[in-house]
Amino acid sequence: MGTRTVDETEANVKTEEEPVDVDATEADEATPQEEAPESRPTFVGQGAGAVVSVALGLVSLTGGWIGTVAAARETLIGQLETSSGASVAKQVQEVYGDAWQTTALWAGLFALLSLVIGVVVLARPAFGVPGEPQPVWIKSVAWAGVALGVIGLLLAVLKYTDVLLGLPSTS
Repeated sequence: MGTRTVDETEANVKTEEEPVDVDATEADEATPQEEAPESRPTFVGQGAGAVVSVALGLVSLTGGWIGTVAAARETLIGQLETSSGASVAKQVQEVYGDAWQTTALWAGLFALLSLVIGVVVLARPAFGVPGEPQPVWIKSVAWAGVALGVIGLLLAVLKYTDVLLGLPSTS
């Protein structure tokens, strides 16, 4: 009545197994060393450089704490070095003018850094892997950093030369 032999049982078990996908097992067994040549660049450094360029450009336009501290230091030095018998023009220049120019110098430094980093990010693909285009968002952000750097540098020069918001006349 139904005694099965071992061979019949094994045959039934073999027919009920799922088919083995050869490609899937090879993919699971692949090591990171085998995938390395096929990996694409991530552009993380270029993306970070573009964001840093924009951040420095914004700092050049809005002012940073280091520029504020340097200006306060110049104001203090001007107060200490200017005697009470000095002319009003000399007091204004020493106390306020030097601080204004110091702020402009620091803003110009941040703008120049923004400009240089943005240009380096834009120029980097020329020295990178051929055939790998730089992502569009990195180009856009880097161009924004360059634009902010140029605007910040222009404003810093105008502030430093007293063309923009110069000291009032004391005569």
